[in-house]
Amino acid sequence: MTTTADAPVRGGAAPSGTPAARRTARGRRLAVLLVLLLLVVAAGLASIAVGTRSIGLGDVWRGLLDSDLTTEESVIVRQLRVPRTVLGLMVGAALGVAGALMQGHTRNPLGDPGLLGVTAGASLAVVVAIWAFGITSPGGYVWFAFAGALAGTVLVYAVGSAGRGGPTPVTLALAGAALSALLYALVRAILVSDQQSLDAFRFWQVGALAGRDADVAWQVAPFVVLGLLLAVVNAPALNLLGLGEDVARGLGQRIWLARAVGLAAITLLCGAATAACGPIAFVGLVVPHVVRALTGPDHRWLIPGSALAGAVLLLTADVIGRVVARPGELQVGIVLALVGGPFFLALVRRRRSMAL
Repeated sequence: MTTTADAPVRGGAAPSGTPAARRTARGRRLAVLLVLLLLVVAAGLASIAVGTRSIGLGDVWRGLLDSDLTTEESVIVRQLRVPRTVLGLMVGAALGVAGALMQGHTRNPLGDPGLLGVTAGASLAVVVAIWAFGITSPGGYVWFAFAGALAGTVLVYAVGSAGRGGPTPVTLALAGAALSALLYALVRAILVSDQQSLDAFRFWQVGALAGRDADVAWQVAPFVVLGLLLAVVNAPALNLLGLGEDVARGLGQRIWLARAVGLAAITLLCGAATAACGPIAFVGLVVPHVVRALTGPDHRWLIPGSALAGAVLLLTADVIGRVVARPGELQVGIVLALVGGPFFLALVRRRRSMAL
């Protein structure tokens, strides 16, 4: 008699957990990453080729090769579109990975990079830079924004760590919400008292890639690279934390170290992205959910997938904003809000129906 364990699987499919099933899952995830990589290349090429001013593909190619900038098209392509595309790739990847880390550490499907006070801290620092020091260029206040993002995260972690139980996903989320409300109140207090600060802050707050030159990209690049490396290192620990802190601790995982590495990665990624382009919403919320549906919950695949998908989403939204409002431009933060708002409502409705 053939036992259940020895019986062949109907249709020839390998049972879950077998080496064949694991190879199949791995192949599917590699295929997803390859498709996302191809989409990144396509979005990058579209970002360089498409703009508020129509330039033929031949002129775009010659502009890329023209290092002496002998034509106006060469100047537009090399000094405006290429730095903007590179910055969009970095910021999209940073926000996508930060969202995956945030949702993993807080175990909150609605978590996004603004949950730990990063965006609020950066906003307050930019307003102070404009109001107190008269700095109005992105290259000038990028360091203020990064310092504010770091300070906001440290304050949230300090408040969330107070008490006998130490930092937990719930206490960190509550501390982040409370501190963000306080910091945004201070931002509004400064803005209503100074019209000049309001005018200068308005463009940064909407979230945009326009007006950022290569210097801004170079300034934030080291922080984005370091944050991505920390996220990759943090991925195995996140998989264990998903089983519960007691199980993770029993398997030898140092909880405090995993939280600290994840928090550092989130701070670097969100701080750099917010400092460079302003508070861009919904990338960190939407991207991890889409990628998780394709690769599964394993953060070793979810994090690189979120980096690629975040870059695709941000560059695609930026290209759409340049096309739909010609000869003007619709900022990428507005385009993403139009896309992310319905997604957020659908996600809330889905979670509510699952709870019922």
